[in-house]
Amino acid sequence: MDLETSTLVGHPNLSDQVNHQIVQSEVEGGVFLRDLPKPTVLKIWTQHHCYTVVVLGESAALISGHPQYCPQPVPVAISGSTWGGSMLKRRFVGRGMRLEFRHPEYRTPIITSSIQEIEECPHSPQPVNAEAVSRCN
Repeated sequence: MDLETSTLVGHPNLSDQVNHQIVQSEVEGGVFLRDLPKPTVLKIWTQHHCYTVVVLGESAALISGHPQYCPQPVPVAISGSTWGGSMLKRRFVGRGMRLEFRHPEYRTPIITSSIQEIEECPHSPQPVNAEAVSRCN
Protein backbone atom coordinates (compact mmCIF):
# COMPACT_ATOMS: atom_id res chain seq x y z
CA MET A 1 0.00 0.00 0.00
CA ASP A 2 1.31 3.44 -0.89
CA LEU A 3 1.00 5.44 2.33
CA GLU A 4 -0.08 8.53 0.39
CA THR A 5 -3.11 6.89 -1.20
CA SER A 6 -6.41 6.24 0.48
CA THR A 7 -6.82 2.62 -0.61
CA LEU A 8 -7.60 0.07 2.10
CA VAL A 9 -5.32 -2.65 0.71
CA GLY A 10 -2.41 -3.82 2.85
CA HIS A 11 1.13 -4.18 1.57
CA PRO A 12 2.56 -7.72 1.41
CA ASN A 13 5.97 -6.56 2.71
CA LEU A 14 4.56 -4.97 5.87
CA SER A 15 3.56 -6.79 9.03
CA ASP A 16 -0.09 -7.50 9.81
CA GLN A 17 0.11 -5.01 12.70
CA VAL A 18 1.42 -2.22 10.44
CA ASN A 19 -1.17 -2.99 7.75
CA HIS A 20 -3.88 -2.97 10.42
CA GLN A 21 -2.77 0.48 11.65
CA ILE A 22 -2.77 1.85 8.11
CA VAL A 23 -6.27 0.56 7.42
CA GLN A 24 -7.48 1.71 10.86
CA SER A 25 -6.29 5.26 10.11
CA GLU A 26 -8.51 5.29 7.04
CA VAL A 27 -11.49 3.88 8.96
CA GLU A 28 -11.16 6.33 11.89
CA GLY A 29 -10.90 9.25 9.52
CA GLY A 30 -8.52 11.99 8.70
CA VAL A 31 -7.45 14.24 5.90
CA PHE A 32 -4.60 14.39 3.42
CA LEU A 33 -3.27 17.95 3.34
CA ARG A 34 -2.94 17.80 -0.45
CA ASP A 35 -6.73 17.43 -0.72
CA LEU A 36 -7.44 20.73 1.05
CA PRO A 37 -7.78 24.09 -0.73
CA LYS A 38 -5.24 26.65 0.43
CA PRO A 39 -5.70 28.20 2.92
CA THR A 40 -7.83 25.85 5.00
CA VAL A 41 -8.22 26.28 8.76
CA LEU A 42 -8.41 23.08 10.82
CA LYS A 43 -9.15 22.63 14.51
CA ILE A 44 -7.34 19.56 15.83
CA TRP A 45 -8.22 18.30 19.30
CA THR A 46 -5.65 16.00 20.88
CA GLN A 47 -5.78 14.37 24.30
CA HIS A 48 -4.18 17.45 25.86
CA HIS A 49 -4.57 20.50 23.60
CA CYS A 50 -6.66 22.11 20.90
CA TYR A 51 -4.59 23.25 17.92
CA THR A 52 -5.54 25.63 15.15
CA VAL A 53 -3.77 24.83 11.89
CA VAL A 54 -3.86 26.98 8.78
CA VAL A 55 -2.81 24.80 5.85
CA LEU A 56 -0.82 26.96 3.42
CA GLY A 57 0.68 24.41 1.02
CA GLU A 58 2.10 20.88 0.64
CA SER A 59 3.32 20.73 4.23
CA ALA A 60 3.49 24.44 5.10
CA ALA A 61 1.15 25.61 7.85
CA LEU A 62 0.65 28.03 10.70
CA ILE A 63 -0.05 26.27 13.99
CA SER A 64 -1.07 27.46 17.43
CA GLY A 65 -2.57 25.93 20.55
CA HIS A 66 0.30 24.54 22.61
CA PRO A 67 1.33 26.71 25.59
CA GLN A 68 5.06 25.98 25.15
CA TYR A 69 5.68 25.29 21.45
CA CYS A 70 3.10 27.46 19.73
CA PRO A 71 1.00 29.72 21.98
CA GLN A 72 0.77 32.10 19.00
CA PRO A 73 0.65 31.03 15.32
CA VAL A 74 4.07 29.88 14.14
CA PRO A 75 5.05 28.69 10.64
CA VAL A 76 5.81 24.96 10.61
CA ALA A 77 6.22 22.06 8.21
CA ILE A 78 3.70 19.29 8.91
CA SER A 79 5.37 15.94 8.39
CA GLY A 80 2.20 13.92 8.88
CA SER A 81 0.80 11.57 11.50
CA THR A 82 2.34 8.68 13.38
CA TRP A 83 1.16 5.98 15.73
CA GLY A 84 3.86 6.93 18.22
CA GLY A 85 6.72 5.06 16.55
CA SER A 86 8.93 5.76 13.58
CA MET A 87 6.34 5.00 10.89
CA LEU A 88 4.85 8.19 9.46
CA LYS A 89 1.81 8.66 7.24
CA ARG A 90 3.08 11.65 5.30
CA ARG A 91 1.03 14.85 5.05
CA PHE A 92 -1.95 13.11 6.69
CA VAL A 93 -3.78 14.24 9.83
CA GLY A 94 -5.61 11.26 11.31
CA ARG A 95 -7.79 10.49 14.31
CA GLY A 96 -6.15 8.16 16.79
CA MET A 97 -2.72 9.20 15.50
CA ARG A 98 -0.20 11.81 16.65
CA LEU A 99 0.50 14.90 14.57
CA GLU A 100 4.18 15.43 13.79
CA PHE A 101 5.50 18.82 12.69
CA ARG A 102 8.81 20.66 12.36
CA HIS A 103 9.08 23.86 14.38
CA PRO A 104 11.69 26.43 13.29
CA GLU A 105 13.07 26.81 16.84
CA TYR A 106 13.49 23.09 17.65
CA ARG A 107 15.91 20.56 16.16
CA THR A 108 13.68 17.53 16.58
CA PRO A 109 10.08 17.18 15.41
CA ILE A 110 7.21 18.04 17.74
CA ILE A 111 4.81 15.12 18.21
CA THR A 112 1.41 15.74 19.77
CA SER A 113 -0.67 13.45 21.90
CA SER A 114 -3.29 11.32 20.14
CA ILE A 115 -5.70 13.21 17.86
CA GLN A 116 -9.28 12.93 19.07
CA GLU A 117 -11.10 15.11 16.52
CA ILE A 118 -10.44 17.13 13.37
CA GLU A 119 -12.76 19.85 12.11
CA GLU A 120 -12.52 22.20 9.14
CA CYS A 121 -13.44 25.77 10.06
CA PRO A 122 -15.57 27.91 7.76
CA HIS A 123 -13.53 29.78 5.19
CA SER A 124 -12.92 33.45 5.75
CA PRO A 125 -12.86 35.82 2.76
CA GLN A 126 -10.06 37.81 4.44
CA PRO A 127 -6.35 37.02 4.08
CA VAL A 128 -5.00 34.54 6.60
CA ASN A 129 -3.29 36.16 9.58
CA ALA A 130 -2.84 35.46 13.27
CA GLU A 131 -6.09 37.21 14.18
CA ALA A 132 -8.07 35.17 11.64
CA VAL A 133 -6.59 31.97 13.02
CA SER A 134 -7.69 32.81 16.57
CA ARG A 135 -11.30 33.47 15.47
CA CYS A 136 -11.93 29.83 14.55
CA ASN A 137 -13.43 28.41 17.76
